[in-house]
Amino acid sequence: MQSETTTPQAVTVRTPQGEDGAQAPAVLLRDIRHDFGDLHVLAGLTLEVAAGETVALVGPSGCGKSTLLEIACGLQRPSSGTVAATPAALVPQRDALLPWADALDNAALPLRLQHVTRAEARRRAEPLLAELGLSGFERARPAQLSGGMRQRVAFARALLTGRDVLCLDEPFGALDAITRAEIHRWLAGALAVQPRTVLLVTHDIEEALVLADRVCVLSPRPARIVAELAVAGARPRDPADPALIALRRQALEALRAC
Repeated sequence: MQSETTTPQAVTVRTPQGEDGAQAPAVLLRDIRHDFGDLHVLAGLTLEVAAGETVALVGPSGCGKSTLLEIACGLQRPSSGTVAATPAALVPQRDALLPWADALDNAALPLRLQHVTRAEARRRAEPLLAELGLSGFERARPAQLSGGMRQRVAFARALLTGRDVLCLDEPFGALDAITRAEIHRWLAGALAVQPRTVLLVTHDIEEALVLADRVCVLSPRPARIVAELAVAGARPRDPADPALIALRRQALEALRAC
């Protein structure tokens, strides 16, 4: 297995700060380069995400989307570049729920890690599960929940970290089309209730256009941003909307041109 090659002296990590009274971006990645040994993954990529914005990253499989997300979350250190990000919570593709714990204890895990008592953590988590449509399933184990319900529990857990930035790594990829559409509607409602800055990695261009305010198209590795598409309208959007169809065509053209 190739080891990660880093150049710590070339990496700057700092908390975002506004200039001249302007609000700082929630995530700022500037000239990010990353290598795994001789494998060049990210090629001087720069990305800025405003507070409260949802940005989707799409691109070919293996192009470095998940690596970029982990760098934004602070789980990986880039080989070089500047990272300025508000503390983030990661929601992985697999929900990673504890199989022996019920939904309420799974959601309350971040509070328990902050040394909150189990009873108090469950008390705080219960209203959030209700907001996310999980009333009556608080005592269900993960094996007793549908895929969509498990993702809601994972999302509740991320919200209870108290972090303002959510990094979603293809969290809906394993769901069927009907459940995915249901989760899209739920996520749009959840973000209306619990506003957050979101960085979403997905292989599905349509999903990106339905959920994001902006879609960044990445090239094959070493990845760079080859197109940025602004998406208007309230979420979740209708994928049959002619405006979204036109944006999807633009994204595909950008990918084919790489």
